[in-house]
Amino acid sequence: MKVAICGAGMAGLALANRIRAMGAEAVLLERAPAPRTQGYMIDFFGPGFDAAEAMGLVPAIDEIAYPVDEVRLVDERGRRRAGLPYRQFAAAVGGRLRSVMRPDLEQVLRNSLDDGVDIRFGCAVVGFDDHGDGVTVHLEDGTSLEADLLVGADGIHSTVRRLAFGDEAKFLRYLGFHTAAFVFDDPQCREVTAGSFVLTDTVGAQMGFYTLRDGRIAAFAVHRQADPALPDNVRSAVRRAYRHLGWLAPRALDRCPPPEDIYYDQVAQIQLPRWSRGRVVLLGDASYAVSLLAGQGASLGIAGAYVLADRLQRSPSIEQALADYERLWRPVAEEKQASGRRAARWFLPRSALGLWVRRTALAAAARLPLANRYVGAALAGKSSGLISQLRGKDHSWQQVVK
Repeated sequence: MKVAICGAGMAGLALANRIRAMGAEAVLLERAPAPRTQGYMIDFFGPGFDAAEAMGLVPAIDEIAYPVDEVRLVDERGRRRAGLPYRQFAAAVGGRLRSVMRPDLEQVLRNSLDDGVDIRFGCAVVGFDDHGDGVTVHLEDGTSLEADLLVGADGIHSTVRRLAFGDEAKFLRYLGFHTAAFVFDDPQCREVTAGSFVLTDTVGAQMGFYTLRDGRIAAFAVHRQADPALPDNVRSAVRRAYRHLGWLAPRALDRCPPPEDIYYDQVAQIQLPRWSRGRVVLLGDASYAVSLLAGQGASLGIAGAYVLADRLQRSPSIEQALADYERLWRPVAEEKQASGRRAARWFLPRSALGLWVRRTALAAAARLPLANRYVGAALAGKSSGLISQLRGKDHSWQQVVK
């Protein structure tokens, strides 16, 4: 079996790993000319952690993980307003949590691939022909390739989804925020943020900072935005949206890199009535983006890849595998999407009263173990033991029927 995977992000890389582990052929097609360096600090836990453990990747993830002592909220003068010891949140999810930069986690996944994976950067998919028993994938350079299955793992603005299901607007649920992330260098910021993830305690817009190993600062930003349309100049938009926050924000924005080095996007979800059509299937953000408000986007992408590969391994046909993948994984993804929509109501307060409520909740979580477990459970969502269940079954490879 040959699987063409559009997108060399978390989900695509994880799927390529599993496809090769089963002895099948994987081709990764990535529009970008090289691995992306933009991205922000994420908390990696949940089903993706379970999948990474099953893939033997946790030791490598431990090597790239960052220690975080505290998540701290500060006002426009840098005064501490609230905080949560990070070990308490980690304990709430059983210690199975690592703080990592997205590009670093992608590098771990790339390093896990064997030489049999064909990775093609600067290779965009522009069309496909589904023959019923296979698919011809057409590429931007005029060439094409034959595969048994095409997987769209190409993110929230998926080309494969558009080609297979139609315009993005029919499936994108905008949650009312824009977000950005970039890396910069500043000694003063480094001194203030070392060891903690520091967030501004502000209304309508927020920036967060964390010091990286090389001394640079990772900046994360999110603000309320009624218009979902992305700006023409993201650097100008970032500087305009966050300069009023005070404290370290002006220094960070003065050192904001060129637009090509800034991650910038809508905060949105993707909701589709089905995830596959014929010999084309969607994976990760392309099919069930949960948004940064829900968290676990990377986790769900990796775990979803594990489930899809497992079904391809066990099912008597590709069609049955795709149906089983959606049957098993859709409830998990939809629960996390619902969690993200609930979080949108409190994630970024609209008023001073909202800030006070958030501070009070965090103070209670820091003092009381029961409250902390509640906060951790609210952030993590319902537990899913699906990956563990799949691991417990026979993993002998059986070639799927075409």
